[in-house]
Amino acid sequence: MFEKDTNKFPDYVTFGRTFEKYRWYRPILTIIVSFVLLFVFQFILMAIFSTIYGPMNFLNAVMGGYDTLNSSDASVYFSYLSIAAFLPALYIASRLVHDRPFSSYSSSRGGWDWKIYFKCLIIPLIVYAVYTVVDLAIHGPKGHAGQVSQIVLVVSVILIPLQCIAEEYMFRGLLMQTFGSWIKIPILAVIVQALIFAMLHPYNIIGVITILISGLVFGLLAWQTNGLEAGAALHSVNNLMGFYVVVLGLGTLSSAVSVFDSLADILVAVISALLIYYIGSKKGWFDQKTSES
Repeated sequence: MFEKDTNKFPDYVTFGRTFEKYRWYRPILTIIVSFVLLFVFQFILMAIFSTIYGPMNFLNAVMGGYDTLNSSDASVYFSYLSIAAFLPALYIASRLVHDRPFSSYSSSRGGWDWKIYFKCLIIPLIVYAVYTVVDLAIHGPKGHAGQVSQIVLVVSVILIPLQCIAEEYMFRGLLMQTFGSWIKIPILAVIVQALIFAMLHPYNIIGVITILISGLVFGLLAWQTNGLEAGAALHSVNNLMGFYVVVLGLGTLSSAVSVFDSLADILVAVISALLIYYIGSKKGWFDQKTSES
């Protein structure tokens, strides 16, 4: 799908090995600490949401899986915030283990670059918008409008990208770089993280295969662009469009994914990724060192 460019930046997937304090076991410590902190943050969020919405209302909102994900304010807020909490968890873990800076999980160009992220958002937004319009013209609306409030529709513009960025740090950052530092074969690390990414999504087999391919696409983008921004942008648009299509009653969200929906999702994601990489490479988006440290 991609042809690796040779440039001045270290390979992103194996980047962890380049640090002076690198030892094979230090990434394991970072993983343990970051996930322990994530569970602590999630427990705190559960306590807060149970207090606000009531224990039973909160449990009913979040226990239905994907089929009830967008059915209430509580389920929307908690589902996205509980994953976004990985960002502070990884930051704190990287400071405690102290083997490498947090910014090194963002890219091997010097850190996270918001300019790249926002530039890369534009391309999949156009692709997904075109697909959505064509799909609606052919099939019409497939669902019913959700019950979330208008404020959730606005806040989700921030929450969903944060959740997607957190997942990129978790799978394409921490896990993929950990495997890459051990096996030193980037493509194998890309495949391993995609397998884990797919297994943690409770879809049917077709849905799991779809997520597996998405994980491969996100991983390849991170590898080829030496950072998380491009994959995070594509991931953000995918989840944002999916959310608004469902809550506006234009489509449905279910753990049982159809073959047609799977093929459509894969096609749109692959086209978006190829366009991001081609245009970004031509424009030199991924060639500049990030000023963030």
